[in-house]
Amino acid sequence: MRSKTSCFNGTLFRKNLSRYWPLWGLASFGGAMFPLAMLVNLLHDGFQLWSPLETRQARQAYYTVLSYGVPVISIVYAILCAMAVWSYLYNARSVGMMHTLPIRREGLFVTNVLSGLTMMAIPYAVTGVLLVLVTMLFGGFEPMGVLVTVLGVAGESVFFFGLATFCALIVGNIFMLPALYGLLNFIAVLTDFMVNLLAQGFCFGLNSSYSGTVEWLSPVVYLVQKISPNNSYETQWVTDRLGGQRYETSVLTSVTLENGWLIAVYAAVGVVLMVLAWLMYRRRRSESAGDVVAVGWMKPVFRYGCAAYSAILGGRLLYALFWESFQNGLYFTVLPMILCMIVGGAVGYYAASMLLAKTLRVFRSTWKGMLAVALGCAALCGAMKCDLFGVVRRVPAPDSVKLVNVCAAGSNYYLTPGKDDALIEEVRTLHQTIIDDKDYIQKEAPGYGYYSDGYTASVEESADALRPDAAPVGADDLVR
Repeated sequence: MRSKTSCFNGTLFRKNLSRYWPLWGLASFGGAMFPLAMLVNLLHDGFQLWSPLETRQARQAYYTVLSYGVPVISIVYAILCAMAVWSYLYNARSVGMMHTLPIRREGLFVTNVLSGLTMMAIPYAVTGVLLVLVTMLFGGFEPMGVLVTVLGVAGESVFFFGLATFCALIVGNIFMLPALYGLLNFIAVLTDFMVNLLAQGFCFGLNSSYSGTVEWLSPVVYLVQKISPNNSYETQWVTDRLGGQRYETSVLTSVTLENGWLIAVYAAVGVVLMVLAWLMYRRRRSESAGDVVAVGWMKPVFRYGCAAYSAILGGRLLYALFWESFQNGLYFTVLPMILCMIVGGAVGYYAASMLLAKTLRVFRSTWKGMLAVALGCAALCGAMKCDLFGVVRRVPAPDSVKLVNVCAAGSNYYLTPGKDDALIEEVRTLHQTIIDDKDYIQKEAPGYGYYSDGYTASVEESADALRPDAAPVGADDLVR
């Protein structure tokens, strides 16, 4: 008999679905409750065919769920499906048995990926089919809204399961899988917050705890922020069904999905992550089952990543506990902050080293890495203190300003380019003046140093001039 190579094993596929039926079964049951509850409520109000307005509102509801509900549900459900289909990788006996079966690794990988995607699709399919049947029963079937929603759900499912599969092939311990998956989903938000937390203690005038610069690296946050229903309204006269009275109101005329193309981009990224996971699976050693990190090149990333996060967060906590009450002004004292960061970094570095080596005896063999961590902490604090990145010296160029918010006398004033160009230029002049005099400000008034406080103190005398009924304010008034 001629042998052949198969990249899919139907027996294993059916076994995965039958073995983990409580996972997708309970998810399907929970999802089915929403269209059934909708049907009960509609029948309670009496059977009436939907109007075109109610049909458009149905599309709006689809897009709202796709924008705000599906990302949150998928991020949780995807990791559960990945933990189910890849659980054999984290037990030495299980992975040995699976890799001795007459199934090539290509067949194992493709079958498990299709099993996970199928388990993700079943609850959404059950919920979606019931919703379509309910809307068709009342004459409100909206094909375009259903099509866009189906494609959106499929795209987000591919991305989140692809990311979960990528994480599953990196780690060798099932408890590390959800930890790494959660970190990668929110790494941009966490890193942004940490860097700003440290920088505002060194950089004169910086008082932002989050900038959102690379928010696209945190998929859930970015999708919820950027994707939303775009509703169009127009004023119309409508007739009340009960009283027969006519009144003027804003009527929903069309609904589109804003930035829906982002889902396609993330879906493509999910496919790329699954390809990378396959490349790692081809070279993955069965003996790595039980290891914290199963991929060799990721071990230094794990070790120094834990050290960096621990240095910033732990160092900031130690500084607040032991030194912040002794500092002069709002900004960190450099040497104590360096020492606190080194202690925090040492905790993270040695904890990661012990997890990787599976032993507590790591101090003699890892001292060189700890020295690099200490030098890195000192270099980072020195760079921020000396404003090596130009954060303090930066004044936005006139053509890059989108909005100016001036806080004066407890009120906020918003200036927009093209309308308030003169005032914006005066605020820029004020900004530059504060930077030029920062040494004097910190020396004479160490309790003040943030731009928000500086603006408030400088504009307070001229706050009345910023009111619409007042005379225009001059640059000299602002600087004074």
